[in-house]
Amino acid sequence: MLVGCQPTAARRGATVLFASGADLQSINPLLTLHPLARQVQRYVLFTTLARYDAKLVPRPYLARSWGWSPDRRRLTLRLAPNVPWHDGVPTTARDVRWTLDAARDPAVGYPRAAELAAVERIAAPDDSTVIVDFTAAPARFPDVLTDLAILPAHLLDTVPRARLRQAAWNGAPVGNGPFRFVAHEPNRRWVFAANPDFPAALGGRPKLDRLIVVVVDEPATKLAALTAGELDFAGIQPAHATFVARDSGLAVLSYPLLLTYGVALNTRRPPFDALPARRRLDAAIDRREIVQGYLYGFGTPARGPVPSDLPGYVAMSVESGSRAEPGPPMRFELLTVGSGEAPLEQMVQSQLRGAGIEATIRQLELSAFLARVYGPGHEFEAAVLGVSGDAGLAYLGPLGAVAGISLPADAAAAQRIFADSLPMVALYHARGLQGMNRRVRGVVMDLRGELATVQDWWVAP
Repeated sequence: MLVGCQPTAARRGATVLFASGADLQSINPLLTLHPLARQVQRYVLFTTLARYDAKLVPRPYLARSWGWSPDRRRLTLRLAPNVPWHDGVPTTARDVRWTLDAARDPAVGYPRAAELAAVERIAAPDDSTVIVDFTAAPARFPDVLTDLAILPAHLLDTVPRARLRQAAWNGAPVGNGPFRFVAHEPNRRWVFAANPDFPAALGGRPKLDRLIVVVVDEPATKLAALTAGELDFAGIQPAHATFVARDSGLAVLSYPLLLTYGVALNTRRPPFDALPARRRLDAAIDRREIVQGYLYGFGTPARGPVPSDLPGYVAMSVESGSRAEPGPPMRFELLTVGSGEAPLEQMVQSQLRGAGIEATIRQLELSAFLARVYGPGHEFEAAVLGVSGDAGLAYLGPLGAVAGISLPADAAAAQRIFADSLPMVALYHARGLQGMNRRVRGVVMDLRGELATVQDWWVAP
């Protein structure tokens, strides 16, 4: 069923198989939207300048220290020495400067480029020093520097930035992180092996020998493979949590996520170019019914895109608890990713039907969905999105852009516009739910993601 997997978990030794519902889209950090791909970049294949601890406090990583000028408009970062790329070339300040400059270039299309708008210039006076000058003092350490993995300038600087998506490097990436790239079989698996040369100051060699990300898009297939020992980790549906927990060889991990599910509404097109239509849809949604009936309690009803326990959350006075009254007929197409039963979408469809709103569900493969929703034409009326957040709340701007509403950089003001203009009808703030083979130890999953501690995972003998 899963090509290349051993029939039992024990025979794999220190190789761990982690299921992904879709291929990782791209391994290039400048091009990626896929949440798991971004985790693979940050925690597996590459390094970031800083990384968050479990309390979302930025800590040194590739940058071993940093300091601000008195006016906080200059950030000076000191890089770790002796961090080789996997081809043996040293990682230097030139790589950092090239990566940040590429991320700022509109030709590249980096999804978080707006967060670098205040960067005036980047300098690399020597191999271990990076200086970032800002036009205005940032309020905090830039969140984007904890998310954007640094890339090898010596392998990519000859590629025109507008053609980075076609770079041969994307198919055989060279990183500098705790795991090396071994192989990629499109829509089947990504294979990474422990990097024996990863510096001790950054955590040293991983305890695992291999990490394999296996693409399994059907929930029933994932569940069967997990219980058969053919997978070590698999995201499971809330309805299956009790079943998995009864297996003595498996554990159920539930953990907070920076992930909000909602329905993005395209304000450029009817019917959602009209605010009353957006408000009517919002009023028709019973979020508590979704959390209890679809998530079995593994989530929190959402009235906006920011969870209440995230720094920067602004409480809004929003009417809730009442269902919308039926109105004149309204019809639209609801896009989603998948090919199965779509229980969440069907529940939303049923709730809307009670208010005289007819939603036609259309399921698409991931790449087709991304092209229609995020592409330049924004060819959709409404789309179910799982919005991966960040501690700096910079994700609000791109989310508004998908819906066709321009948002200010100030996160508090952006949240007020979300409440007033409803570019997205938020449904729930998700909790992660993974089934795990108990042979894997040292696993911690939290707001940083599923793979934040993968360097410390180990397999019981």
